[in-house]
Amino acid sequence: MLVRDAMSTVVLTIGPTHTLRQAAQLMSARRVGAAVVLDPDTSGLGILTERDVLNAVGAGQDPDRETAYTHTTTDVVFAGPRWTLEEAAYAMSHGGFRHLIVLDGDGPVGLVSVRDIIRCWAVAPAAATAEADAVPA
Repeated sequence: MLVRDAMSTVVLTIGPTHTLRQAAQLMSARRVGAAVVLDPDTSGLGILTERDVLNAVGAGQDPDRETAYTHTTTDVVFAGPRWTLEEAAYAMSHGGFRHLIVLDGDGPVGLVSVRDIIRCWAVAPAAATAEADAVPA
């Protein structure tokens, strides 16, 4: 199974000047765990995750003053839509993160999370078992 089969095509894109509260509200409204941070000044892509927001608030930082820029991961590992789920899981486990921005051509086309991969892997064995049970002996 490939990343394109598992990824979410709902890509929330925010700017570096969004506050953490604004970012959290947008992520919550769209039911996503990460936002792609696009900095038009540097043409760079970064990622802000729910964990980044949680860590900032837990450290006592003001979510109405802190910006996405100061909490964005810019050293991002990107996935391709034709990566296997095994390749994505390997990148996540070795990088210590739970989301990958999926790039195809000029920009992001999706996000894939650990949850997306688990969902696909949990369905695949059940489907294979059902097919095996349906085959007459």
